[in-house]
Amino acid sequence: MILDEDSRNEIFQVSIHRAHELALVFDETGLIVYANQTAEDKLEYGLDMLSSYIWEVFPSVFSKTGDGFASECDFDGTDRQLDAYRKNRTCFPVNARLLKGTGVVPFYCCMAFDASESNMLWKQVTQMKQEVGSADQMKSEFVASVTHELRTPVNGILGNARELAGLENDPEKSRLLSLIQRGCADMNAIINNILDFSKLESGKFLLEKRSFDFRSMMDYVASNHRNKITEKGLEFTMTISPEIPESVIGDELRIVQILNNLLSNACKFTSVGGIILEVVKTAQIGDRIELFFLVIDTGIGIDKADQDKLFRSFTQVDASISRRYGGTGLGLNISKQLVEMMDGNIHVESEKGKGSMFSFHIWVEVPDDLIKEAPAKAEIPKTAPVPEDAHPLIQSLLDVKDNSRIWEYGSEENLEEINKSMSKLILCVEMENWEKAETFANTIKQLTEEAPHEIKSAALRLKMAVQKADYDKASEAHRRMQELTKPEEKGK
Repeated sequence: MILDEDSRNEIFQVSIHRAHELALVFDETGLIVYANQTAEDKLEYGLDMLSSYIWEVFPSVFSKTGDGFASECDFDGTDRQLDAYRKNRTCFPVNARLLKGTGVVPFYCCMAFDASESNMLWKQVTQMKQEVGSADQMKSEFVASVTHELRTPVNGILGNARELAGLENDPEKSRLLSLIQRGCADMNAIINNILDFSKLESGKFLLEKRSFDFRSMMDYVASNHRNKITEKGLEFTMTISPEIPESVIGDELRIVQILNNLLSNACKFTSVGGIILEVVKTAQIGDRIELFFLVIDTGIGIDKADQDKLFRSFTQVDASISRRYGGTGLGLNISKQLVEMMDGNIHVESEKGKGSMFSFHIWVEVPDDLIKEAPAKAEIPKTAPVPEDAHPLIQSLLDVKDNSRIWEYGSEENLEEINKSMSKLILCVEMENWEKAETFANTIKQLTEEAPHEIKSAALRLKMAVQKADYDKASEAHRRMQELTKPEEKGK
C-alpha cells in the first residue's frame, strides 16, 4: 500500500504529538506555533502554549531581539543540557536538540527529553559510590587498626613463651609452651591474611619489584617447609630449571607468600606419600620471562565439582575441612590475586583420593646483564598447563598409583600405611618427642576414619594420650591399636 501525502502527514503528526519527548516548533520571531501533548503537559501552559515564545521556556539560551530572537546554541542537532521553565516559572532539566527546517517558510524545532529522573538516579548512584568508598575506607582503617591491636598482644605472648621455653626444663611445661608458640604463629598468619585481603579488596595493594637471587629465595622457601613435611613421614623434592637466571626482578616477598601458602596446604592435606615443588622457565619476551611453578602432593585430593570453590574468599571445600584442618579460606584467594597482579594465572588439577597439582605462572624481569634472548610465545595462556619440558620427577608423581585405596580401611595399602605410622609414632614416644608423635597420631586417626567403631575409638584414645604426653597410656593405646589392626583380625 502506498500512502498519499496527506496520510503521511497525519501519521507524522500523530506520532510526534504522542511522543514521550517534548516537541516545540517556533518561527523566526520565536513564537511557538506547535507543541505536542508531552510539551503541553510538562510545561503546564495549556492553551497558552501557542501564544508563548521560546525564550520563555528556555531563558538561559534564547533572548528577544527586535522582531526575532537570538540563541547561544547552534541548530545542529547536538544534545545539550538545558533547563526548561514551566508557566509557573519553576524549571526542570532536559536533554534538548535544536534543529532548523529547510522549507519555504523558515521554522525551528526543539526536541527535549525530561532528564529529571535520570539526573536524580545519577545523583543517587554518585552518592552511593561515595558512601561505598567511604565505607571501604572505614573498613580498611578498621581492619588495619584491629589487626594491629591483635598483633601486639599475640607478639607479646609469643615473646614471653619463647623466653620461658629457654628457661624451662620440665618436658610437659616445655610441650605446653611449644603449643602456645605454635598457636601464636598461626594467629599471626591469620592476621596477615586478613590484612592482605583487605588491601587487595580496597585496591591499595602494590607490588614492590626489586632484584633478588632466585635460587636463594627457593632455598629459603624449601627450608621453611622441609622439616614440617618430613616430620609427617613424607618425601619432599624441589627442582629448579637451570634455564632460570640467577637474579630476577619482581616482588620476592609475594612470590614466597604464594609458595608458602601452596606448600602449607599440601603438607596440611597430605598424610602419606610426598610433595614436589618444581619451577621451570617457559617463555621469554625481551627482558621479561615467564616462570612456571608446580606444587604436587599425594594428599586427600579434591572433587572436580568442588574445585571452583577453592579460590573464593572465606571458602573451604566443605565445613569438615575447616573443622579438621583449620584455616580461614583466604590463602588461595589472596594467592590468586597476587598471581594475577604478576600477569599470570593459577590452576588446580585434582581428584578425590589421588592428590592435587597446583600450578601457576608469573612474569618477572631479568637484569640487563643477564638477558639472553629466547623465542617468545605468541600469547600468554589463560590457564597454567604442565609444560612439555617439565622435570621428569613431575611426570613420575603424576603417574603415582591411585591413593584412594589408602583411605579404604582394611585394604592392603591402608594397613601398610597404618603400620608405618604406628612404628614411627612409638619411636617418637620412646624419645619423648611428643609434637612429632602427635603428627603420626593424627595420620593414624585419618587412616581409620572408615574403620569399625572399636578401632576408631582406639585411634582417638591413642591421639589423646599422645596429646597429654602420657607415656604409659600412649604405649598401652599403641599396643591395643596393633592388636586391632593385625591382618588376621581382619580375616586376611
